[in-house]
Amino acid sequence: MRADAQRNAEKLRAAAAELFQERGLHVPLKEIARRAGVSHGTLYNLFGTREALIDEVVTDLAAERLEEIAERALSREDAWEGFAYYIEGLCRIQAVDPAVADVVGGHYPGAERLMAVCGRTLDAAKRIIERAQDAGALRPDFTTEDLVFVLGSNSVLARATPRTAPDAWRRNIAFLLDGLRTEAARQPLPVGPLTPDQVYEVMENLTGRR
Repeated sequence: MRADAQRNAEKLRAAAAELFQERGLHVPLKEIARRAGVSHGTLYNLFGTREALIDEVVTDLAAERLEEIAERALSREDAWEGFAYYIEGLCRIQAVDPAVADVVGGHYPGAERLMAVCGRTLDAAKRIIERAQDAGALRPDFTTEDLVFVLGSNSVLARATPRTAPDAWRRNIAFLLDGLRTEAARQPLPVGPLTPDQVYEVMENLTGRR
């Protein structure tokens, strides 16, 4: 890459990092180019797609934050406390970190490194859920697919209340966690969990990508 192209790439990475953190991963690419002081065509010439730019700018940050939450959850001696910490940690990200929040709730198949991070996150979530269920603390019918409901509802609330009630999500999650305790499971759930295809479709709808 020529020196001028390298400079433009660095400008675009910096501008993308700022705007993704401010507004999430769906910020118009033209705005990223404008903030970087380069043309829209330069952005496409250097990165090709939004997902390639996301992979360059967001993947390492997402990996650090998501893996830290999982590690701390699994380090808790009490399995329920670890599960609750994990749910609260993911929901806190949705409330305060637009870029990683979109990683949690979105699907970016063209961002290969990012999808690998998402795969590791799902594996960690399974371990945290199974650990709490094996301890008899988490209702046995809760699945990793049910996280879509938790994160989807929290995402809507977090987006609606950042100025008027920025901590409202914490009240919502407190109610939800009480309902996920084993002793709260007094009757069978009316329908089964989502299939992987249904999870994908729901996530697409939640992030407005369809």
